[in-house]
Amino acid sequence: MKTIRIIRVLNIVLSLFLGGMLLQGGLKKFSGPMPTPTTQLEAIKKGEFDQIDPATLKIKNYIFGMKQTGYFWQFLGISEVLVALLILSQVFRFAGAVMAVPVTIQIFLFHLYLEPHETGELLETGGLLAANVWLIGFEYPRWKHLIFTTSIV
Repeated sequence: MKTIRIIRVLNIVLSLFLGGMLLQGGLKKFSGPMPTPTTQLEAIKKGEFDQIDPATLKIKNYIFGMKQTGYFWQFLGISEVLVALLILSQVFRFAGAVMAVPVTIQIFLFHLYLEPHETGELLETGGLLAANVWLIGFEYPRWKHLIFTTSIV
């Protein structure tokens, strides 16, 4: 009985952690102005990227590319806010956790491949992914019938 209570509290804490981080990250995507298509070229001409190491330049180019599509950066922000609100609601936590899987995987892989030297950020994003997997795994009895069926027809 006490173990069940601890697991429920753990689920609430993980939901608040995952939902809070996704909400903060999603809202931050709308905080600054969108760069113009020539912003990167102007910065290169001014020599602003001459002193930047290649790893940082890869990160800047990746994010700049997402912003330059005109829609993807905002779409990612809206997606993060939507799944965060679903997870924080506790009622739709499972639906939000399932929808958050591609987002948390992308965040983790971004940091794994573009910032492997940032151990703290790797642990933080790995924690996000682990919390997401835990919340989905906890609901296994609710979704296992979707994968394992007993009849052929």
